[in-house]
Amino acid sequence: MEDCNGEDIIATPELPLEIIVYIQSFLHASDRKDASLVCRSWYYASQDFHFQKNLTFSFPASASSLELIKGLGRKSRCSLIIKQLDGFSMSRSLLQEVGLCLGSKLESLALPGSSITEASLLSLLPRLTSLRRLDLRGLDSLFMSGAFLSREEHRHQVRSALSGLEELDLSDLRYLSDLTFNRLTSCTPGLRRLSLAGCHIAFEFDPYQGCPAGAVKDSSALLSLRNLKRLVTEQRWTLVALDLSRTSITPDSLRTVAQVPDLVLEELRLHGCKELTDYSMEVLVKHQPSLQRLDISACTELTSRSVDAVAQGLKALTQLSLSRDWRITEKGLAELLSVSSLRSLDLSECLHVSGTEIVKGLTGCTTARAQLDTLSLKSCTYIRDFAVFSLTQLLGNTLRELDLTLCVNVTDLSVRAIATYLQGLVVLRLGLCKEITDWGLLGMVEATKCEPDQETAEKGPRFTRTFGNMGFFQPPRLPFEEKPKLVTQNDLQQFKQQAGASLLALNRLQELDLSACPKLTDSSITQVLRYPDLRRLSLSMLPEITDASLASVACHCRSLTSLALSHCPGISDRGVAQAAPYLHRLQHLYLSGCSNITDRSLFLLLQHCDRLQTLDISRCKNISPTTVDLLQSRLPFLENVHHKFIETRSCYRKK
Repeated sequence: MEDCNGEDIIATPELPLEIIVYIQSFLHASDRKDASLVCRSWYYASQDFHFQKNLTFSFPASASSLELIKGLGRKSRCSLIIKQLDGFSMSRSLLQEVGLCLGSKLESLALPGSSITEASLLSLLPRLTSLRRLDLRGLDSLFMSGAFLSREEHRHQVRSALSGLEELDLSDLRYLSDLTFNRLTSCTPGLRRLSLAGCHIAFEFDPYQGCPAGAVKDSSALLSLRNLKRLVTEQRWTLVALDLSRTSITPDSLRTVAQVPDLVLEELRLHGCKELTDYSMEVLVKHQPSLQRLDISACTELTSRSVDAVAQGLKALTQLSLSRDWRITEKGLAELLSVSSLRSLDLSECLHVSGTEIVKGLTGCTTARAQLDTLSLKSCTYIRDFAVFSLTQLLGNTLRELDLTLCVNVTDLSVRAIATYLQGLVVLRLGLCKEITDWGLLGMVEATKCEPDQETAEKGPRFTRTFGNMGFFQPPRLPFEEKPKLVTQNDLQQFKQQAGASLLALNRLQELDLSACPKLTDSSITQVLRYPDLRRLSLSMLPEITDASLASVACHCRSLTSLALSHCPGISDRGVAQAAPYLHRLQHLYLSGCSNITDRSLFLLLQHCDRLQTLDISRCKNISPTTVDLLQSRLPFLENVHHKFIETRSCYRKK
């Protein structure tokens, strides 16, 4: 083979498909999608069976979706989330196409935000013979009449198709009743997971019958405890997960469900069940000791007595959420951390938690102890640097997600501890930690000048801060009493030469939240935020950052899919112009309250960010409604555009 100059060309052999598949296995899904465009062999590799597991396609109902569904027919299996279906002909045609092309291949179907008719769904369900998960949450249009699945022939067809269904989500159905619930669940004999979150369940008294719920006959208006217990009893051999969040379940009702013979639950969600008490938790733990995942968040009557019960009775527990259980204190947390299987702990908005007992529990265990990979201490205002410093050392090998949002007493010392000991972090949230400065992100100690009176005091005896001020000497200044010293160019040069840990050390980060940390400036943002795998970043409400930060972030964090810059007055069209060419993967952008953003930025987004799904430009007074309309018509995936107060102000300017 010769080139145009007559010289021999040695043809490079193509890599075997198996090798390309192996290479792509190290890529994130979005990266693999881009790699599939390189050439035909890379495309075929991206379609390998190993990459098709748990693959979900989400799209709104539209005429163009028909071709997409036909294309999915070539896949061996898939899952669908179809939004905004209605009762019109286009939606009916779409569901018919799903049944024809994907009937034997569809594993999961969700229809959020839809209002489909009974006839449309009943014509589809009998075709879905491989369905494992069905999400009907909020589909009130199906259950409003009470006639859904009322005919025996329809129930027989649906039962034949859904005999293998494992997960059913019926959350937030206002019109779910005993009759419709019994008809539907009679078609799903092998359920493993059932969600009734937010449903109107009569646990004690049926106001329509004037008697205890379900005592007389199946209700056509409400779902009763009797029918829920019936289902749990019938499917006790397969049912392992139950979600009763945001219902009015009472302690006696919970005991009734938990005591069903031979029922062995692995997961139970009771978020927002405000009538539950400590006694009900003790009964639950006694009868369901195999629970692995328990959500009792926002159960405001629970106290540390419930924590004690969980710690003593659930020795296989892996996930526990106590969020917004305001009466919980430090008591019991030490013993909870001795549960060696525990991996995820959510204590957000537990206002009395300071972390002392958590540290004690992790250090006091002579044998095994919890190996947490997820810890949320959001809004725990008593958390201080000492607790964070101790936790980072104790959990350094395992922790992957840490949430310290609104921990107002956390300072730069905590940030340096995180950067030093938690270098495997994937998610870090420090929003509203107002004492964090550039020095913390840079991993440097702030240099401050000695006050004259402090120099004089050096010649006499020294007093610690705990002694207070007796009038003889001026007490030392606390860190939050002084405005932090600005970082100079010499400081940055020193930062580049030092070996100390800065936030740069967290090179595995995929999500970072620094919103409302007002002391942060371009000095640290431009030097530290350089993460090739970062997907989600929030820098909202940082008044000191400018276009330099936006340009730097875009250049060094090219995997971003979500970027929040709301209420950053220093961000302008210039920054967007510098950043947009690097943000091809951006799907969600928040610019609310950025008054220096104009129509020019929207044209730049139109040119470079064609994957945008969400855009918030509320209160951007220099953007015109016409340009917003153009953006919506040109970007194919753009679903949510928030532009509050734009049109009114634009009209005002025209006048």
